[in-house]
Amino acid sequence: MVIKMIIGLTGGIATGKSTISSFFKEEGIPVIDTDLIAHDLMKQGQKAYGEIIKVFGSEILNEDGEINRKALGKIVFNNEEKRLMLNRIVHPLVKEVVKEDIKRYQTDGHKIIVIDVPLLFESGFDDLCDKTLVVFTHYLIQLERLRKRDHLSKTEAEKRIKAQMRLEDKVLRADFVLDNSGNINATYKQFIELLHKIKKFC
Repeated sequence: MVIKMIIGLTGGIATGKSTISSFFKEEGIPVIDTDLIAHDLMKQGQKAYGEIIKVFGSEILNEDGEINRKALGKIVFNNEEKRLMLNRIVHPLVKEVVKEDIKRYQTDGHKIIVIDVPLLFESGFDDLCDKTLVVFTHYLIQLERLRKRDHLSKTEAEKRIKAQMRLEDKVLRADFVLDNSGNINATYKQFIELLHKIKKFC
């Protein structure tokens, strides 16, 4: 059996992408989480580790030698050039792993798989996908959720949102859009309706 649809799942920071990801998993649809892959690639002994230390220095390391992701995040969200440098190191390596995972799920006989990518369009991961799905949230709700989740000031939260492609631009490029501005029940209802549409293609 061949995979009939690869869906690229994205959104903005704190728009609720992980909620939609969990809905897919509950339906037995495998989700390739690129954040987890990137996290693994940054561990000691893994492919991205050495390159990151070369660029960002040993001050981003914890006492155990592992990369402190919060310290790294603080640097890249305050320096566009450094953020792009990090992406150039990590994204090609993540893409390699994603392609391997796609092959594995294809061998296992899955008809639909989801690739969860925060920077789907920015990093060119959409070229691996048949359809793209954007999780949308109104700006003020997104800002409030991010501040609450990551304990950030308004200025810090705004910086992190602005570091990504505008959510409205992602919506314009998407095949499917889920509005996660309301409560979880309203979002789940939209998800089920969308899943019915997707299954018709498969």
